[in-house]
Amino acid sequence: MTNQFKFTLLILLALLFVQCSDDELEPEMPEEMEEVEMEATVSFTKANGADPTLPQNQDRITDNVWITRGNSGMQIYNAVIETNGEEGPSPRGTRWALGTTADMPNLTFATLRETIRPQQIVGENLVMELVDDGIFINVRFTQWTQGRTNGGGFAYTRTEL
Repeated sequence: MTNQFKFTLLILLALLFVQCSDDELEPEMPEEMEEVEMEATVSFTKANGADPTLPQNQDRITDNVWITRGNSGMQIYNAVIETNGEEGPSPRGTRWALGTTADMPNLTFATLRETIRPQQIVGENLVMELVDDGIFINVRFTQWTQGRTNGGGFAYTRTEL
């Protein structure tokens, strides 16, 4: 390598370094995430026996995620793409973690069922990721009707990040 080539390479690297600012080094937030507007805090309740196919019994968070629960109990599910809850993957289009969005670097996301059992869900701080929307929401369940014949009621409060 000639001295002139080394000198030119050094100048180019120096110019590149000088041209970069701190703002350019930070990852940019996708526009889709910036445009989403939601209420800061939302309380949602689906009463025991309420028809899960009706809009008032679905928490319609975005066009991609409508959370509800069937009257035979089971798991909550995403009414946009599911007709009932499955123990494994439901609610589809979401991932969950124990904790709050303040702990994001330390959270491990999985299905709701892998994260917590329904019998233990009331009072726990959870984060729900809306996968297709790129949104993370703090969720705290305040009520969960146990059993498969008691109407599938549940309630939670959610806060958008």
